[in-house]
Amino acid sequence: MSELERQVNSGQAAPPVSVTRDLLLLAWPAITENLLQSAVGFADSFFVSRLGLGAVAAVGVSDALLQVFFAVFLAVATASGTFSARATGAKDAAAFQRATVQALWLAVAVGLVCGLLALMLAGPLLTVMGAAPEVRAAGETYFRIVAVPSAVMAVMYAAGAVLRGAGDTRAALKAGLWMNAAHLVLDPLLIFGLGFSGLGLVGAGVATVLARLLGAALLLGRLRRVGALPSSWRGAGPDGSVLRRMARLGVPSALERLAMRFGQIVYFGLILRLGTEVYAAHTLTGNFTLFASVTGTGLAAATSARVGQRLGAGEEEEEARRYALSGVWLSSAFMTGLALLAWVASFWGASLFTSHAHVVALIVLALGIDVLTQPATGVVTALTATLQAGGDTRFPMWTTLVGIWGVRTVGVYLLGVRWGLGLAGVWLAILLDNALRALALWWRYRSGKWIQGL
Repeated sequence: MSELERQVNSGQAAPPVSVTRDLLLLAWPAITENLLQSAVGFADSFFVSRLGLGAVAAVGVSDALLQVFFAVFLAVATASGTFSARATGAKDAAAFQRATVQALWLAVAVGLVCGLLALMLAGPLLTVMGAAPEVRAAGETYFRIVAVPSAVMAVMYAAGAVLRGAGDTRAALKAGLWMNAAHLVLDPLLIFGLGFSGLGLVGAGVATVLARLLGAALLLGRLRRVGALPSSWRGAGPDGSVLRRMARLGVPSALERLAMRFGQIVYFGLILRLGTEVYAAHTLTGNFTLFASVTGTGLAAATSARVGQRLGAGEEEEEARRYALSGVWLSSAFMTGLALLAWVASFWGASLFTSHAHVVALIVLALGIDVLTQPATGVVTALTATLQAGGDTRFPMWTTLVGIWGVRTVGVYLLGVRWGLGLAGVWLAILLDNALRALALWWRYRSGKWIQGL
């Protein structure tokens, strides 16, 4: 038996004790990886802040643009992981290799397009984002450094998704550990220098790119070791048939994520109208909700992998449903529990971020509403992953479009701005959006129409 066949067979092995335990064992590396990335993001912000507010603003506006690119890369990853999981469930090593190769081709193509856009339109894009002239000058250079090699990031997303789809979440964690460690070393070294003059903001961008190159190389190395990459690329070029099927899954997922990103830009603008203190409180609240969000994302990755594998096995639809339901209640329980802990901690922890008593009170209020929101958010997170693993990416796209634009954004305006509820109105709108989406996704799940061929 080849290494690839062992990888595919072990990825869909029967759970050792229970579905719940299996999901938790599969999810913890993904959760840890996401937490590490968030921690490195905080450290990166700290180092850049030493360069001044102009540098912070340049990185901030560049990152806002990069989130649009990331939405597209995550859509490629969604399709890649779904095809990988199905092939793993079917114990089809040839299909797994074919899915891996085509996922990488798709990632390279999408990454090159995004990189070209960054090269040609960096200045105009930053202007559209409202960057001041002094911020635009620094931001344009930084954005080009980190965004032109977008193919590296796209390949890293796709390779990681293929491995997670096969149940190998630890390989992605190991690559993330090395990548983040390299970033933490390179960031201060290239920004401030050591025996040489530091590169400032340029150094921060170069450190980010080098760390991503290392991450992509480690993931590709893992794929090569298990035989998921062909020994010869002759005859392993782009396959239009497979790429079209991947695009059919990926395009709705990309539109879903883009709708969410652009919706956030709009309703963040509405929150700004409520005043600086309210906007600051809303932003700082996000620091407390991070742990619940990261945990939900990790559990969703595990749920998606196992559901896809069971459906790929052909005769295990009931087992796929067991994993889906377990993912729903685990996500809701963990995310609600972590939100409750964050709310309790905020009574003293919020003062670590600000000395303004009014802002502290707003953070505590928002987190209290978030505790009520998390059960529905857990359902949305798990069922979105479940439906996508089943091949149904369109229904989550439509629920997100309606939820973000028709409920959340309108709700922020009506409750927060028009009817004067302020930040409480903002978070009540978020609660309403997630509750309605949870109901819609649950209805779709119960209908069984989410189980589709690829």
